[in-house]
Amino acid sequence: MHLLIPAAGSGRRMGSDRNKLLLPVQGKSIFAWTLLAVEAAKTIEWIGVVGQPHDFEDFRAIVAELALTKPVVFIPGGKTRQESVYEGLKALPEVASHVLIHDGARCLATADLLDRCTASLETVDGMIAAISVKDTIKVVDSDLMIQDTPDRSNLWAAQTPQGFRVDLLKQCHAEAVLKGWEVTDDAALFEKCGLPVKIVPGEETNLKVTTPVDMTIAAFILGDRSALL
Repeated sequence: MHLLIPAAGSGRRMGSDRNKLLLPVQGKSIFAWTLLAVEAAKTIEWIGVVGQPHDFEDFRAIVAELALTKPVVFIPGGKTRQESVYEGLKALPEVASHVLIHDGARCLATADLLDRCTASLETVDGMIAAISVKDTIKVVDSDLMIQDTPDRSNLWAAQTPQGFRVDLLKQCHAEAVLKGWEVTDDAALFEKCGLPVKIVPGEETNLKVTTPVDMTIAAFILGDRSALL
């Protein structure tokens, strides 16, 4: 399986002036923890890191320090995540029939989750890792007045990895460029193109590290895992 890592994370909400993936958690960068999970996944054979070239020197140093056994290719991204993923898709080797896309900031995903997502692509053309919503969700208007309370039994919170047939996802991205679609994940593009997407049960700990509070939670989880080794 080929895997793309969008890695252009801003440090703004962290109060940092650099890519948040370079910030340390439990002695390693967020980026390093993500790479270690990918390295441990039995089904991943190629890694494409899509980001801004000014971060590549730091990323390469991290890759070198980890001494990964899998090839890592650095791909210049676009102005948005959507543009960056499209650039990553165009840079995939010609032999790539399917691809997993995993956010660099989800450094707590396990190798088992990555392998389960790979396995799901043997029977479907599109999938996402997700977890069922436990909280009651409110739909509000611009004045924060509640408009609806959807049935949470039908609600799932999207995570990554997300996986797709490469040819179909490329077609969806090309159509998005033509029609001006802007979405927050690749599954939404698949949906807009009328293509089915299946959910693979994700992991409660697979949070996206975005704020200082997330960093604290990630440190606790990683420390707990290390204690079990």
